Amino acid sequence: MMTMKALKLRPFVPSGEDYPLAVQFYEDLGFEKIFTSDELTIFRMDETEFHLQNYQNAELQMNYMLELCVQDLDAWWSHLQHSGVIGKYGVKAKPPEIQPYGRRAIHLLDPAGVLWHITEV
Repeated sequence: MMTMKALKLRPFVPSGEDYPLAVQFYEDLGFEKIFTSDELTIFRMDETEFHLQNYQNAELQMNYMLELCVQDLDAWWSHLQHSGVIGKYGVKAKPPEIQPYGRRAIHLLDPAGVLWHITEV
């Protein structure tokens, strides 16, 4: 019997109408750009990677959610507060709070409206 093993999940995240702005947002957030073209940028932070796609679809963007599991949620909140990304990009962020499913989470909307749930492992 064949054993199947998943190693990573690399989602394709829509950039919204301003692809260069979205690329800069994620760089300012602390992700490393490991590939970029006019259509796609691949970002990495530690073992986490995602593809930022030069794609706009408002309905999709407003319903797209990702969970980023981090080691220190309070450090992430401090980084968001001190990095200036919230004000610079006019994005919304909610501080860490316990969610109905029992985990503490930060909610961060990117410039396209994609909702990031940043949680502690």
